[in-house]
Amino acid sequence: MAKLTREQRIEIYHKRKSGVTIPSLSKQYGINKKKIWYLVKLIDKHGEDILRRDNNRYYSPQLKLEMINKVLIGNQSIKSVSLEYGLTSDGMLNNWIKSYKENGYNIVEKKRGRSPTMKKEVKPIDPNDKDAIIKAKDEEILRLKAENEYLKKLRAVVQARKDQQPKTK
Repeated sequence: MAKLTREQRIEIYHKRKSGVTIPSLSKQYGINKKKIWYLVKLIDKHGEDILRRDNNRYYSPQLKLEMINKVLIGNQSIKSVSLEYGLTSDGMLNNWIKSYKENGYNIVEKKRGRSPTMKKEVKPIDPNDKDAIIKAKDEEILRLKAENEYLKKLRAVVQARKDQQPKTK
């Protein structure tokens, strides 16, 4: 599929509204008919300002989870939720749902930017310093307790989701 500029998308929208058929627009611009249909519906709902001029938009994990839950739990269609939230493509939500299922029903946010070149140094503990050893062990115990609590809650959420899904034969 060809990458379209903002002006081309607006042009497609106006041509469609003036009566040009979707199949002819598809041939003219070399894009899928469904993408043209989605573009027209998106601009109808949100106006031409929805087509981005700036850099890529950021969608928070909470917003992504809200959209995913509308599809998976609320039984709404991917296209209707994508149109409702003004996503530039319904494929974005489809990819988020796929990633969500693959990662054990967790939203995984991609790290942005370049990874740091300097590693965080871990200072070795002097074996003779009893207070430092006790402090390090206490910190490790607290970290492990927090990890256990997190895993228990995660297991409960996953089990609740499994219980909500309809059983298949």
